[in-house]
Amino acid sequence: MKILVTNDDGIYSPGIAALARVAKKFGDVKVVAPDVEQSSMGHAVTHSRPLSCKKSPIEFQDIEAYRVNGTPADCVAMGTHLWKNVDVVLSGINMGPNLGNSMWHSGTLAAAKQAVLFGIKGIALSTPVGKTEPDFDLLEPFVEQALGLLLKGDELALYNVNFPESPKDIVWTRQSVRLYDGTIIPGKDPMGRKHYWFTVTPLEAAEEGTDRWAVENDMVSITPLRLDLTDEATLQEKLGET
Repeated sequence: MKILVTNDDGIYSPGIAALARVAKKFGDVKVVAPDVEQSSMGHAVTHSRPLSCKKSPIEFQDIEAYRVNGTPADCVAMGTHLWKNVDVVLSGINMGPNLGNSMWHSGTLAAAKQAVLFGIKGIALSTPVGKTEPDFDLLEPFVEQALGLLLKGDELALYNVNFPESPKDIVWTRQSVRLYDGTIIPGKDPMGRKHYWFTVTPLEAAEEGTDRWAVENDMVSITPLRLDLTDEATLQEKLGET
């Protein structure tokens, strides 16, 4: 199995090193990741300038690694161009969760979506981060177990996986869709210049069976996704009106 590993935190993130290490147990691995952090980049692609791809000095247990001056989606395009017949793209392990509404702007998930657009299975993996880095040694058995479940078969699929800080189990979930209170917080930099932080606060509790509920209850969440955003119920209703 040919496994391309990428992320949105950048080539130097400990999360991508941890993922590459586990992925090596399942097949032949190459790493192609952004040269700098590209968090919350969403599914942006670079079209107004050329990209560069350089071999990375970072060693991933004898795994070839390359850094790209582009977005996570760019890295998937570059990786699949340089390395033909990739079977699966793994994106992560992201330093921060990608749950519920954050899927809309996640660069981690965008890399997995880009893989599916290319006809390749895509899997995004994330975990919360606090004042210290996640304990990737603690997470490793659950990462391996999740990949063991998701790498079976050759069907085209898209999965979003989130690991709590201290997992107890793995569950299948749906996306948590909640309303948020978007807030702009003004401040000043050391030079006295105004700047602003954008933050959101959930207005509703997570429903049981959702990705956020699972992680809040110390369970690994696996959410199967699709690229088709069509609201089928509304479409059928509108078609019936014509």
